[in-house]
Amino acid sequence: MAALLPMVYEDLRRLAAQKMSREAAGHTLQPTALVHEAWLRLGGEAPPAFQNRAHFFSAAAEAMRRILIEHARRRLAAKRGAGVEVVDLDGLEISSPLADDDQLLAVNEALEKLAAIDPRKAELVKLRYFVGLNFEEAAAALGIAVPTAKQWWAYARSWLTVEMRSSAPR
Repeated sequence: MAALLPMVYEDLRRLAAQKMSREAAGHTLQPTALVHEAWLRLGGEAPPAFQNRAHFFSAAAEAMRRILIEHARRRLAAKRGAGVEVVDLDGLEISSPLADDDQLLAVNEALEKLAAIDPRKAELVKLRYFVGLNFEEAAAALGIAVPTAKQWWAYARSWLTVEMRSSAPR
């Protein structure tokens, strides 16, 4: 399986670069680091046997999603002073967390709810939103037609929008 990485590395790197280009300026996670971390989570030098290319990219999408979610949580925790000694903050101006990290966590939470209801549509969202696949690539990975992927995407986006609005603090 050590031969797998060279065959998919450029695809993973391109997808990670696409995803990272949509992140906020100053994001500390680089595309190469995202690919390498995802590879390690997939088993590194001894990855499990994947059934096909679609199975591999589905697993890679899930790994990248989890990495980005963990990264966002760590950044937000650091901004909220996790592990820092309490000090008097009178007179100091504290910036609020970046909306991008909050939005990423909100999307993830709503996506987990969608996965409980419709795992296939949730998988499409992971491939499109977290990995950056286009409709053709995502449809191929899921073994569905492109028009079906577009219909699922429209449904999932609408469902996630409603879910995120209803879960948003008032």
